[in-house]
Amino acid sequence: MRPAFVFGTRPEIIKLAPVIRAFEERGVKPLLVHTGQHYDYEMSRVFLEELGLPEIDHHLEVGSGTQAEQTGTAMIKIERVLMDERPDVTIVQGDTNTVLAGALASVKLKIPVAHVEAGLRSFDRTMPEEINRVLADHASEVLFAPTEEAKKNLEREGITENVYVVGNTVVDAVLQNAELAERKSDVLERFGLRPGEYVLITAHRAENTDSRENLAKLVEILESLPMIGIYPMHPRTRNRLKEFGLWERVSSIGNLIVTKPLGYLDFLRLERNAFAIMTDSGGIQEEAIILNVPCLTLRYNTERPETIEAGGNVLVGLEKERAIGYLRKLMDDEEFYRRMASAPNPFGDGKAGERIAEILMGLYEEGKLKVKSSKFI
Repeated sequence: MRPAFVFGTRPEIIKLAPVIRAFEERGVKPLLVHTGQHYDYEMSRVFLEELGLPEIDHHLEVGSGTQAEQTGTAMIKIERVLMDERPDVTIVQGDTNTVLAGALASVKLKIPVAHVEAGLRSFDRTMPEEINRVLADHASEVLFAPTEEAKKNLEREGITENVYVVGNTVVDAVLQNAELAERKSDVLERFGLRPGEYVLITAHRAENTDSRENLAKLVEILESLPMIGIYPMHPRTRNRLKEFGLWERVSSIGNLIVTKPLGYLDFLRLERNAFAIMTDSGGIQEEAIILNVPCLTLRYNTERPETIEAGGNVLVGLEKERAIGYLRKLMDDEEFYRRMASAPNPFGDGKAGERIAEILMGLYEEGKLKVKSSKFI
């Protein structure tokens, strides 16, 4: 069996790493295809090195562009690789433009697609990620749902065959690497931070950064932080701040540390030792509850509702009073902090990667890993 992994961003690399390792442990050499959607070295390649993954077989260097340009370019280049390599299955993860391009290119070549983290829904079609994940699910032959809720979302859309609830590979990744990060990373010392005395901030989604109005609201939140904040900033966010004339305001905030994107182990150590996390990232919402760190999500909806239901995450949007109000409540109310920090992890036991590899290898051995002629795309 030869599986092809198609990825292009930091979260995809991190979440697919446990699956790649699980195949290697079973004597299967995967084909690794990196689209280069995160074309900055620090945003992508460093994670591959830190996670000890094998060499990439194909670097596609797709780079930036509009949604259509990036997806179209990735699809063209992925198709060429798949035509030459003819893998038995293409594995994609999440909701990026790379995921959509990989799924479409593969299924049109009659190569079955396995979607890791299938069934997530924000129910907000204005988000490009929502379109990507829905289309990828409907193009996939095998769907690995992280939770029962995700499985129900697929059932509501008529997807009932080859759906497996396996947990989320982010749990595998966090559990495998958290202790390693504590031993190898000096990020706290480098920035003069003390455990439990800072808030970690990330924001990069288009709905927050491509609108000057929304980005200005984010800046107001940053200006009102009641404690030290550290913000590893995505290049697109930095560029938009400069474009909209907001960069000077951010760079003059005295208790805010703005850094370049960090390596995975540095970032994981920052997460684990933060007092709280403020983010618009779906993956970081997951990591926060796994690490028992309260999360305030800078969005008005989430495709990770399980984190809200468990009590470890609160949607605060970009409303300064709500975001800062919850942060102050965490600071002032020990019982409230304890409840959020001790919320149960809803994403599984850290063995999702093993389950995924076992299922795909079983389907392959039984001759069931193929695109059905009756499959509706």
